[in-house]
Amino acid sequence: MNRPRRIALVDVNNCYVSCERLMRPDLEGVPLVVLSNNDGCCVARSAEVKALGVKMGTPWFQMKDLAKQHGIRAMSSNYALYGDMSRRFHAVLAQWVPPECQEIYSIDECFLDFAGQDRLDLTKTGQAIKAQVKQWVGLPVSVGVGSTKTLAKFANHVGKKQPQWGGVCDLTVLTEADRLALMDQFPVQEVWGVGRRLAEQLIELGLPTTGALARSDPKRLRERFGVVMERTVSELQGVSCIAWENEPPAKQQIIASRSFGGPLYTLDQIAEPVRFHMGRAAEKLRQQGSVAGRVGVFLETNRFRPQDPQYSPSRSLALPVATDDTAVLITWAVALLGALFKAGYRYVKAGVMLDDLRPRGLHQGSLFDAQPPGQRQMGTGIAGGGRGQASKRLGDEPRCAFSEIHHLLGGASGGDLTLQGFPGF
Repeated sequence: MNRPRRIALVDVNNCYVSCERLMRPDLEGVPLVVLSNNDGCCVARSAEVKALGVKMGTPWFQMKDLAKQHGIRAMSSNYALYGDMSRRFHAVLAQWVPPECQEIYSIDECFLDFAGQDRLDLTKTGQAIKAQVKQWVGLPVSVGVGSTKTLAKFANHVGKKQPQWGGVCDLTVLTEADRLALMDQFPVQEVWGVGRRLAEQLIELGLPTTGALARSDPKRLRERFGVVMERTVSELQGVSCIAWENEPPAKQQIIASRSFGGPLYTLDQIAEPVRFHMGRAAEKLRQQGSVAGRVGVFLETNRFRPQDPQYSPSRSLALPVATDDTAVLITWAVALLGALFKAGYRYVKAGVMLDDLRPRGLHQGSLFDAQPPGQRQMGTGIAGGGRGQASKRLGDEPRCAFSEIHHLLGGASGGDLTLQGFPGF
């Protein structure tokens, strides 16, 4: 596409914090952090907390004194809420451009291509988008507009950091001189894809600002840093190098996990969240039109309690037939859990993994399958039961998966199942 593009990046401000405040309006204006699954580290910070110098990933226990001093509140992460709000956010943005002109980049970011709408004032449009998302979804957003994705990301950052832009920055209305002067106000590490170590090397070369990087020769930087840096500099110069993706690429791995509300001790207790996590993972698998050829399960004890015995195993197993069937995947997951579990530990987290993902319909079935691949029933206890069967007690699970693992391991007996020595482990 040779004609100049006008690409907008719409980004939710402090997404997780904003979602929590939407559910708890009393937290508006209160310094707030959202913690990771184990309530260990900060994964989101409000503007008030950022102003205190708290970095992303800071362990919560290191902030206790600061939290008392400034009244910082902490919330456990709620990814079901964030996912739901993300779907609403992207649905609102879908009304502004044709489907092929919307690219969902992440849970809280979305690119919109306004090419061909040359008469549209994108500053006013950006303000209208901000108002609509706030009114319909309740989330605050910023909008940045540029001729490339990298420039749109930079413009979005400018709109957030400089109040005079009102949360909407359109670089396409600026002259080249004004755009470069604006870039000179921001350090080079603010460029999309430039991390701390790379920024240090660029500063050593005399490129301390975004503007300095935009003025540099992309060919010469390629010789030292590679083709990715060449593309970044070209994008800053208005040359589009990053492809537009109408459909997000299919995931190569799906993981579903969450910390327990408190420590769990028995196999039956842990089996319930493992079933739930596999149900979520299977739903995501079907949504992207894939089947899984490998299932994994992991357990974790609390590494922050060194006085406790530690045991954090992780195992996976190749399936006889790739599938997207929830009941089948749950059966294998619980079978693996039975092989992993050891009594006498305080388990705080469990999770499941789906690997070897491939498009549905393009995988090879087993020679002995009486049913189509992906629909193989593993036992009468689940066959035909649908989702309602997923909540059965551990003892009611079909025994086929256990028997196959038992057989593959050379006849280990019930409670002594171990996957050590199994190929691929």
